[in-house]
Amino acid sequence: MTSITLPAEWEPHDAVYIGWPSHEELWPGILAQTQKEVANLVNAIALPDPQDEGVHGEQVRLLYRGEAAHKSAQSLLANAFAANQVRFIEAPIGDIWLRDTAAIFVLESKMLQARTFTFNGWGEKYIYDNDAIIGAWTAEHAGLPNPAVHHSPFTLEGGAIECNGQGTILTTRQCLLNKNRNKSCTEEEAEDILKESFGAQKVIWLDQGLANDHTDGHIDNIARFLAPGVVACMKPSGDDDPNATIYKKIHDDLATATDASGQRFEIIEIPSPGRITDDTGVPVPASHMNFYIANQSLIMPSYAKTEQQAVYANEALDILAQYIDRPYAYALPASHILTGGGAFHCITQQVPRAAGF
Repeated sequence: MTSITLPAEWEPHDAVYIGWPSHEELWPGILAQTQKEVANLVNAIALPDPQDEGVHGEQVRLLYRGEAAHKSAQSLLANAFAANQVRFIEAPIGDIWLRDTAAIFVLESKMLQARTFTFNGWGEKYIYDNDAIIGAWTAEHAGLPNPAVHHSPFTLEGGAIECNGQGTILTTRQCLLNKNRNKSCTEEEAEDILKESFGAQKVIWLDQGLANDHTDGHIDNIARFLAPGVVACMKPSGDDDPNATIYKKIHDDLATATDASGQRFEIIEIPSPGRITDDTGVPVPASHMNFYIANQSLIMPSYAKTEQQAVYANEALDILAQYIDRPYAYALPASHILTGGGAFHCITQQVPRAAGF
């Protein structure tokens, strides 16, 4: 009998796939700034100690498209490349959101396998060349033979699920049950698919995500596991926080939830970024939840434009670092990445370490 596990993000990684901003048309006027923010993330993962480049984190498999993108990555990541901590890989990449489009890697009987799903551009809102095939491409690049890659017609993005590594998955109804993804799917049917695909024993449903989130409520913007029995969510920052009501509902739902073993969670609240807007004054889905847990470092996105917003970010990072055991913890700027709709967690997809490595 085999056992399927979707490891928690804090478990050891063999590598991480990251998408490199390669298309000027997707980042009009801010491509260079966006590449700089992604480079800062890559360096914090690959070489987490800026004072000692002998400290190695996890290897980054950086996917890019085109010679101009390759040159920009080489320029900004020269030290990590020299240390063999980053590999530049030309790939049929559409946009950079590999959390949603790449294969999701699992362990079956402690051996690496992959799960791929139908991807339809976040409910057919954003259709980019090759986004629908990069899942199969990353599985093949990871060296997995066809029998180890299981494809489902179910429409699912990786940012829509969060796992504690012990059989409990968090997700939202707004995303998985949305008519723009799985039109006729019931909650029970979706649960069966998640349980079969990832070895889950319990699925916890939250209702909705952040205001104006084009992902329709991805869980990695609103609630994340910090340990098997510990889950983090956000609390409002400032009197004008656009998601204050949503944060309260998330907290209340988590407070009554139980994990796969029937235990209640310890709930940790961190400050939200507060009211972050675009150039027209419309609130954008900025989230301190969109952090990435690497082998040696914790990297949380910051969108701070004011001194008070920087206070929120620093307080959030300090709280997360108390629960996520990493020697290095950083709050790094991600405002330019956010203009595309996400942040650090959205552009990463880790490959868990299999048995024998």
